[in-house]
Amino acid sequence: MGHPTIPPERYTKKTLPSKLCQVCGRPFTWRKKWARDWDAVTVCSERCRRQKRRQPGGAA
Repeated sequence: MGHPTIPPERYTKKTLPSKLCQVCGRPFTWRKKWARDWDAVTVCSERCRRQKRRQPGGAA
């Protein structure tokens, strides 16, 4: 009765999933706007997405 309850584990910046960008190689972390498409996200930014399309053999 006198014991504090432990809140359920929540995501914090330290526990968010992360990936490496396929273009620049930098790590990037999960964002709420990517929640539905996280498995398909391969680049960290709009700039890398555009650069990927310019590379030979990139998805056009």
